[in-house]
This record gives sequence, C-alpha cells and structure tokens, in this order.
Amino acid sequence: MNAREQAQWKWDHVAKPLHALGLLEELIVKIAGIQETADVRIDKRCALVFCADHGVVAEGVSQSGSEVTALVAQSIVEGTANVNLMAGSANADVYAVDMGMLNPVYGTLDRRIATGTANMAKQTAMTYEQAQRALQTGIDLVGEMKEKGYQIILTGEMGIGNTTASTAMSCALLGFAPEELTGRGAGLSDEGLLRKKNAIERALSVNMPDSNDPVDVLAKVGGLEIAGMAGAFLGGVKHSVPIVIDGVISAVSALVAARICPKAKDFMLPSHMSREPAALRIMDELNLNPIIHANMALGEGTGAVALLPLLDMALRVYHGLHTFDDLGMDAYTPQEGKK
Repeated sequence: MNAREQAQWKWDHVAKPLHALGLLEELIVKIAGIQETADVRIDKRCALVFCADHGVVAEGVSQSGSEVTALVAQSIVEGTANVNLMAGSANADVYAVDMGMLNPVYGTLDRRIATGTANMAKQTAMTYEQAQRALQTGIDLVGEMKEKGYQIILTGEMGIGNTTASTAMSCALLGFAPEELTGRGAGLSDEGLLRKKNAIERALSVNMPDSNDPVDVLAKVGGLEIAGMAGAFLGGVKHSVPIVIDGVISAVSALVAARICPKAKDFMLPSHMSREPAALRIMDELNLNPIIHANMALGEGTGAVALLPLLDMALRVYHGLHTFDDLGMDAYTPQEGKK
C-alpha cells in the first residue's frame, strides 16, 4: 500500500463508522500522500503573508489607501496583527513577505520584485519577467521553509486593492464578466463597488490578458503578492509540502498554479469558503471543498490558520488508541448494496 492507502486503512480501523469524520479524514489522507508517510505530522507550521501594493488603488477601488499595506505588514512583524493572534492559538509562526510594497517595512522577508504594480486600468500591472520572478520567489521560499523544518505552510496576503486584481484575474481565467464576480472587498459602498467594476472592465479591455497563459494574466492584471503565492503553491509540488489556501486572493493564486502545473492541486488544502463571489467559482474549478463556512473575508491568512485546530483534532483521533482492536469489537464494513 502507498501512504494514502495506509492512511485510509488507519482511519478505517479507528472505532467509528466509516468516513464519519468526512472531509477531515480526506485532508489527513491527502497530507499522507504529500508527505509520503502514513505517520502524518504537522507539528511545525507557518503562515507566509505575501505583501505588495497595487497601482489600481488610484481608481478609487478600495476603502483605504495603499499606506495601510505597510501598516498591517508592520503589525505582522510586531506580532499584533489579526493573523498573529489567531496563529498564536494554533501554534503557528507567521512571516510577512515583502513582494513589492510602496513603503518597505523592517523585519519583513525582503523579496521585493518592484515598488508595487502599475495601474492595470491603464497599462499592464507588471512585466512578464517580473511575474516569472515573483513565481520563482514563492517556489524558493517554500524550499527555505522546508529546510527550517516546517511541515505545512499556510498562505496569506496583504495588499490594498488586491481583491480588484484577483477579481480581474478570475474573470480572465474563468471567462466571467466583472459584473458576475466583483464583490465589495473590505466593505465598499455602492459607488465604490461601481468604480471597482469599471476599473476591472477597463483593465481587461486595455490589457486583453490571455486566458491560455496564466503568467500573462498575472502580469497584466495581477499583483506581486498574488504571483508570490502562486509560486508557493508550485513550491508545494517541488518540495512535497502541503500548502493551505486562504480566501479568494489566495484561491486565484492556487488557480494560476494549477493552470501552470495541474499536479499542484494534489498539494493544496482548502480551508474556508470566502464570501467573495469568485471564491465558489474558483473552488469548483479546482475541485476542492473548503470545510469552513464562516462568511470570512479578512485575509492575512486568517482562514488558513483557522483550519489548523480542526486538523489537530482530527490527528488526535487518527493517532489515538481508540481502535476496534483495542475495544475488542468487529470493525465497521461498507454496507452499500447489501440487503
């Protein structure tokens, strides 16, 4: 038996009805396949919060200005941000990764590709070469984290204006109109939502991203932090590490990675279903089923962190001694089709 089969065999011998822990069992089996062992361990874990700024903010698509990106990055470095507080409960380390903020923050992992993106409503957000560099940066960063002993990596992001970029990318990659996928992000007014839709429409019209080339989509209407996260999902394949998807921005990064390398889906773990309209479409495309439905839309990797306690509880059962053999009873067997 391979590692996945061994893990499923182990689940089937825990004293409970077959598959009674549902998606939690499936996630543990998937991790077993990634780690190539049924002795699944995720004791050392970290969140990588990719940070960058977006020129499209000039179009009035966000409630706050680009300066907030650096402010939140600073709070992550100081350990006081929302993701840090949640990660503290989940025993996870948090790293802020500067992929291209307008204002660098001391203490972040400096992986700057550019000083933010250009205004995609008027020109391409970045060059093709910059998108490629950002992807490789994410791949390499996963390798660095694995060398540090991390067994599972959570993705997160911080970048004012990035729901606009991720929605534009979703439209380009999935073939939907901005009217169908554009959400309110961090609480836009009706007027702000209209500006956001119009900016996305102009970005798609001006740049004409090639849906058959995910790197082209990244370069023309994406973001540096989105590209870095996409690279992290590709790094999961290269370095055999499970990578957890956060919300819709992380999800579109996962979609880019899957378009570049379909095998990347085998190394992705979904966490929560974002309330952004594009999230459901992306998860359907990836054939992934998030287990947390809490109407979350905070970002920073908070939804990904929220998955950890559920995985920890599942692993307590998985590694426990509450088996049919220990109880001296017959194991449950499949009953489908029996009369």
